[in-house]
Amino acid sequence: MKSLVNENLSVIGVALDLGAGTPGVSLGPEAMRFAGVVERLENIGFNVKDEGDIRAVRPKDPTTPGTNLKNLHEVARVNQALCDQVSKTMDEGRFPLVIGGDHSIAIGTIQGVLQHKKNLGVIWFDAHGDINTDQTSPSGNIHGMPVAVNLGMGHEMLTSIGGDAKLDTKNIVFIGCRDLDSGERQVFKDLGITVFTMHEIDRMGMPAVIDEAIKIASEGTDGIHVSFDMDCMDPVHAVGTGTRVPGGMTYRESHLALEMISLTEKLVSAEFVEVNPIIDVKNQTAITAVELIGSLMGEWLI
Repeated sequence: MKSLVNENLSVIGVALDLGAGTPGVSLGPEAMRFAGVVERLENIGFNVKDEGDIRAVRPKDPTTPGTNLKNLHEVARVNQALCDQVSKTMDEGRFPLVIGGDHSIAIGTIQGVLQHKKNLGVIWFDAHGDINTDQTSPSGNIHGMPVAVNLGMGHEMLTSIGGDAKLDTKNIVFIGCRDLDSGERQVFKDLGITVFTMHEIDRMGMPAVIDEAIKIASEGTDGIHVSFDMDCMDPVHAVGTGTRVPGGMTYRESHLALEMISLTEKLVSAEFVEVNPIIDVKNQTAITAVELIGSLMGEWLI
């Protein structure tokens, strides 16, 4: 094992799909366990504690009066529970690896980490911007909002999770974007957040993109959090995810990016989300997610 993170690691599953438009990602944590995530981490050299899953209860009515947000109360409850669990894990001196679940769980993950790392850098791998609010979202799906919430933007029931701790826009960097809502494009410009779309990856190459991303997420921070949405990859490599967009990162580009981050020894937390076994083929997307986790957590051939 490379000495990049604490050797004591907790796997925290979040069985939630209420923030997404396509059901099924609530089964993602179990799919990744079947794909051998715990065993792989143990083989790298980690002392792994599987914390089990935080589970959602599907409400009879997904609507909330006065807002277009779907399943607001239950998504907020699950994320508060996740925030508490991540913070408790770090209190115990363990590295939190969160597996989901839809990307709304990044609200709870990041807020939990922020209880311990006040100046947190974030490298966000995603085909989408995830920076909508209830005022800009065309769908009302909260998995398109976690970055906004972690910046203090959006519905109070979400922004109150974790208290006052928020991210700083200058230390957030997106990689792999290729499908942004018009409102998100404007927010990115207004806030000055760095976004490396697939255009930049094609032109610059992944090594240059990741070098710059690491610099942005490291400058003046207490460490780096990686949030990896499987839809950042081309659907050829990740068919089992709900919001597929053609033209994404290749299998090797994804591994290289995570390997380069691991070498910084600045990683303090991570999450892998949007694995949907219902629409997958032979659990291949979960298997790919586990392989990527291996690269981020210091697994090396030689």
